[in-house]
Amino acid sequence: MSELRTGYEVDQGGVAVLRLQRPDARNAMDTQMLVEILEHLAVARDDDAVRVLVISSSDHMGLSAGADVKEDLDDERKVQRMRLFADVYDGIVGFPKPTIAVCHGDVVGGGAEVAIACDMRVGGSNLRMRFPGAALGVPVGPARLVTLCGLATAKYLLLSSRTVGADEALRLGLVNRVAPAAGTEEAALELAAGVAAHPPEGVARLKQMLHAWDDVEGRSRSEGEGQVEWQRTGPGLPTAD
Repeated sequence: MSELRTGYEVDQGGVAVLRLQRPDARNAMDTQMLVEILEHLAVARDDDAVRVLVISSSDHMGLSAGADVKEDLDDERKVQRMRLFADVYDGIVGFPKPTIAVCHGDVVGGGAEVAIACDMRVGGSNLRMRFPGAALGVPVGPARLVTLCGLATAKYLLLSSRTVGADEALRLGLVNRVAPAAGTEEAALELAAGVAAHPPEGVARLKQMLHAWDDVEGRSRSEGEGQVEWQRTGPGLPTAD
């Protein structure tokens, strides 16, 4: 059996932490990791004890560098993996309870998409966030990024594919607060504990109202279908030589 790519735990206050734990590969997301993430999302969604979900990693050097371009897949499995990416983004966007991303170190590509699919983000002082869609030709990002920081900023980030540090990310609204690199998860857990102390029914209702306002969930699903079709009929994600 393959070694687990993720970890999952719930504390007594109802804060669940889903950790990406593949630091030797900069937490690059392969098929196995994506499947594990979806399984954890399903468990957390159905667990009444869970009030807030935090997505983090096992070290503060990076949340995720994105897709694992070294994964050896045939064309059909590449399409299946892209479907898993879309399902993960949609699963986080549509998660009925508040979600917080721990954005320390590298938060790139698919890792950045996971982060902006969350409701809130705590940035580490070592943050390096990048949306490389334009550079790679990948049609992903607008559905969630426009909701988060507006059309003009989304264009700036997506079309330039530039790397954004902590201070700029805070100024652009990509993160809600910044913490020292090694303390990013601790700061996110503190935020999560405060949210978890509120009545869960009221919190869930507010999140539902906020999402209905601009249909971010519907736009995320539509974008996901487009990226899967692009993988099926277009050039697809680049692979390592």
